[in-house]
Order: sequence, then structure tokens, then C-alpha cells
Amino acid sequence: MSTSTYTVKGMTCGHCVSSVKEEVGEVAGVTGVEVDLATGLLTVDSDGPVDAAKIIAAVEEAGYEVANQS
Repeated sequence: MSTSTYTVKGMTCGHCVSSVKEEVGEVAGVTGVEVDLATGLLTVDSDGPVDAAKIIAAVEEAGYEVANQS
């Protein structure tokens, strides 16, 4: 199992969190998504390594921006 974290900019409400969770959750290999509205922290669990570009693209599809990843 692999876990990666990202900081998402621009989320202001629960709907924002839901949008990000939905889009990232559709990325192949992703098994879990947690989003903390207060900190902007996005935690992605997966069966194995997932291409960060796919996660970033999913966040952008939801209408937000990834500030950094770790």
C-alpha cells in the first residue's frame, strides 16, 4: 500500500472537499481519499505508486490547484 499527500489551494467549503474526493477517487489504483478543508491536505491511498500527474490532473478537473506534494 502506498500513501501520498498533496496540498490543495482554493477549497472553501464542504462541496469543494466532495468535488476533490470524487475526482481523485476515480483515478485508477486509488483506494482511499481524505481531504482536510482547514489545512487543504489531500491524502491519497493506493495499491501501489500512482502517477502524481494523474492526481494533480484530477484536482484540476475539480477546479482546484495543487500547491505541493510530498
